[in-house]
Amino acid sequence: MIHQTAIIDKSAVIGRDVEIGPYAVIGENVSIGDGTVVFSHAVVECAEIGKNCKIFSHSAVGTAPQDLKYAGEKTKVIIGDGTVIREYATVNRGTVAHGQTVVGKNCLLMTSSHIAHDCIVGNNVIIANCCAAAGHVEIEDNVVIGGLVAVHQFTRIGRNAMIGGGAMVSMDVIPYAQAQGDRARLAGLNLVGLKRRQMPIEDIENIKHAYRVLFMSKLPLEQALLKLEEMKDCAPVNEIITFIKKSQRGICRHR
Repeated sequence: MIHQTAIIDKSAVIGRDVEIGPYAVIGENVSIGDGTVVFSHAVVECAEIGKNCKIFSHSAVGTAPQDLKYAGEKTKVIIGDGTVIREYATVNRGTVAHGQTVVGKNCLLMTSSHIAHDCIVGNNVIIANCCAAAGHVEIEDNVVIGGLVAVHQFTRIGRNAMIGGGAMVSMDVIPYAQAQGDRARLAGLNLVGLKRRQMPIEDIENIKHAYRVLFMSKLPLEQALLKLEEMKDCAPVNEIITFIKKSQRGICRHR
């Protein structure tokens, strides 16, 4: 059902069984997948919205980036199937640097969270209230971010990591880890999350060993990585090695 007070640009492509509430605004260059609900007073523009999403009241998706270099170039936001965007959350479209901001499938962006321009957010990510991800941040699959977290631009958060509430994340957080504090430091592994996802015990033990080598052995990082190369046949350990080697900001360290 589309409410009679909703404003919908003639260029918008609306799927089947889409609901658009009172006073919602659907701007230009928008496509909305089947079964999605856009609640009252939400604003969506320059965005591809997947199927069965929920965009709650007063949120803004696809609005112009808060980047002084932005000159009106045609960019967009992509939202995956099943993602929920709660009240007052904002997802800005990309800039010429990347062209798009991406939020994956089955994510939850809680009230007043912010995803800035050119960010890439993976699948099954939970971002709690009042979090802010600055431009060009990468958040991989299954990450959980607590309330009031700020993530510095160009920072990466690895798969299955968990960030404690109120953290200021200014360096890359390796996959499977927990980080917290100002500035955020590693505080161990996200073992509860790994067990919930039924990761094999052998893989968990290998991740524990890799963590000890990297952060508790007092080896220089390059030597620690060389030591872990012996375990590169273990997929999670290899993922950690690859993540660290790609880091440009440097990695968040153990307390």
